[in-house]
Amino acid sequence: MAGNSSRRGATRKAGSKKVAAAGTGGKNRRALEGRGPTPKAEDREYHPAHKAKIAAERRAVAGTRGTSGRQAAGASRSAAGSKGGRKSSTHEIVSGRNSVVEALRAGIPVSTVYIASRLEADDRTREIIAAAGNSNYPLLEVSRSELDRLTDGSVHQGVAIQVPPYEYVDDDDLLDAAAESERAALIVALDGVTDPRNLGAVLRSAGAFGAHGVLVPERRAAGVTASAWKVSAGAAARVPVARVTNLVRTLQGLKQAGVFVVGLDGGGDTTITELPYATDPLVLVVGSEGKGLSRLVREQCDAIASIPITSSVESLNAGVAAGIALYEVARQRAI
Repeated sequence: MAGNSSRRGATRKAGSKKVAAAGTGGKNRRALEGRGPTPKAEDREYHPAHKAKIAAERRAVAGTRGTSGRQAAGASRSAAGSKGGRKSSTHEIVSGRNSVVEALRAGIPVSTVYIASRLEADDRTREIIAAAGNSNYPLLEVSRSELDRLTDGSVHQGVAIQVPPYEYVDDDDLLDAAAESERAALIVALDGVTDPRNLGAVLRSAGAFGAHGVLVPERRAAGVTASAWKVSAGAAARVPVARVTNLVRTLQGLKQAGVFVVGLDGGGDTTITELPYATDPLVLVVGSEGKGLSRLVREQCDAIASIPITSSVESLNAGVAAGIALYEVARQRAI
């Protein structure tokens, strides 16, 4: 038993030194030395950083290709033009029979006309098909499910068109349009209106009551998207929209050009029925439904008008408020 226990012991004698015996792991010392420093994340094939590194290298290689290739790609992007509703990579989709008819009547460049299979025809769809044929626009018959996908599930009534992104005008163009019409300028400015449906409603009212255009800020404000096109019932094709960097500075410039600025706000110093400057060159400023007019914009207003409403309703949305104010301007100008 003693001999067996010595064989199982941790050490055995070899002269005067103790050396590691079998069973201690000594013969596998290399296995305990480790694998060296941990590789960088970007060098580990399974790590996301490695994949990002490979992707960056591929982009760098692509960037070294001939400039002619880049110029061709840029030309293909710019050839898409500029006017419309929902943005895809280079185009937008306008849907709905009225919106499509108005866009075609306005002569907006169209890339493709989509018609649903087995569509029940009416005067508008016949006009759409005829306009597509006369202008040699590509006409595609697609399933309703495909139209749902193209229009993000909106109510398309079986028709849609693909058009370049919307082309905004300069604010000076609105004054030029007023001068050409030989009528006192009438412009609607939106301050902090972020819902494109409200913008669409304002465009519809602006078209109905003879406004020369609409001003919207570039930042924190709605632009002309498919939703705006839809609600405007095609008025976006007729009423120009100017997108400005700074609304306050733009209002200051308009005032220097002889245009009066009237803001719409629930706490106004006059009512809409006594709207001042209605027959003069005028900018109506509509604030957001929740916050109303911003302080800096309010300071630029020559007057603040309110629309009397019952106490059970907190406020009107921008589209309704603009419509009421534009009607009052049109009424006073007709007297």
